[in-house]
Amino acid sequence: MIDLKVVNSILNQLEEERGIPREKIIEAIEGAIATAYKKEYGKKGQIVRSHFDINSGKTDLEQVKIVVAEDSVIIDGDLDKEDRRKMIEEGKILFNPEQHILLEDARKIKKDAEIEEEISFPLESKGEYGRIAAQTAKQVIMQKIREAERSSVLSEFGEREGDIVSGSVQRVERGNIFVDMGRATGLLPFEEQIRGERYRQGERIRAYLYKVEESPKGIFLKLSRSHPTFLKKLFEIETPEISSKVVEIKEVAREPGSRSKIAVVSHDDSIDPVGSLVGQRGVRVSTVMSELGGEKIDIIEHSDDPAEFVADALSPARVLSVEIDEKTGQAHVEVQEDQQSLAIGRGGQNVRLAARLTGWKIDIRSAQGESVAQAETDGEVTIEEEESTETKAENTDAETPTEEKTEKQETPAEETKVEEPESTEEKS
Repeated sequence: MIDLKVVNSILNQLEEERGIPREKIIEAIEGAIATAYKKEYGKKGQIVRSHFDINSGKTDLEQVKIVVAEDSVIIDGDLDKEDRRKMIEEGKILFNPEQHILLEDARKIKKDAEIEEEISFPLESKGEYGRIAAQTAKQVIMQKIREAERSSVLSEFGEREGDIVSGSVQRVERGNIFVDMGRATGLLPFEEQIRGERYRQGERIRAYLYKVEESPKGIFLKLSRSHPTFLKKLFEIETPEISSKVVEIKEVAREPGSRSKIAVVSHDDSIDPVGSLVGQRGVRVSTVMSELGGEKIDIIEHSDDPAEFVADALSPARVLSVEIDEKTGQAHVEVQEDQQSLAIGRGGQNVRLAARLTGWKIDIRSAQGESVAQAETDGEVTIEEEESTETKAENTDAETPTEEKTEKQETPAEETKVEEPESTEEKS
């Protein structure tokens, strides 16, 4: 006899703790009872279903047969193996009286029966099952519950894919961080982490959920802190204007942990897009920078004019002029000599991020028209200034000893000329 209070208590507990609907658990119980019946009393090929009433605890069993046409099945008789093989190749199925019922016989039971319709026949319920049947039923219930839980987790986190999630550090293995997300485990790979960040077990962590992956070992949530969208989502949290779609982040170029550039646009002329992200006294951008470990963030206003967009993207450097070559997709930028280092940035970082942000190849030139640095949209940077500077330094070093020797040679000669008259006067 089933204790309904215990069953209801288990159903409520599974629904609250694991998020598995009651209907799914009842479905698992019904499947387990049907499997146990087939194991103990069923026949080969028999389709058995059960219906469990949670209110009364009563279980009804039934056998299901599928209606088939006589010309679509192979009725085992005097057919040899070769004829049977040919009929199977034609798409016919082998008739099983425990699984199929001919249309003619089905219409004797149900007048409007159709092909592929299911006809149910009640079975006698059994109160006792053997050990093997009970063990099989238990396995079926456990499997169904795991499948239901997995489906529930997929549904929950599938809706959160593309958002920021938080959890606690579970463990660190070979640089990869496993994050406890409650009902699932998040994986933050080494390449998706911000350089220089270190986490301890139990520490809280926020990351961007970019993929929900199902594997035989369970469901893994792929996380990232270096993804450009992570930066966008952080600003969405801090900036109400973005949430209300008044301000939009158009482009992001990022080197995680070091520096980022963001292009924003306002759909309301009365709202400053750059000021919205910066916030009063820089509160909003400072909060985001703090979350990213002090990563520097340049916020510029997006422009449909490529020349203006490229000039703004190279900030904080001041640009003299920008010439756009649409055929080659290149922007030739002229800057003064004292602005070249700012335009290029340390290791070419500023011009590299500007090229990735704008989508234009950038060629930085001096006021004299000489090419100083070139940046590709894929991040490759060539700096010409370093070579010319080294050459000048070598030439300077080579010239310096010659000048010193000349001075040393000329000095004694001058002293001799001055001393000669003095010695003549003394003699006289």
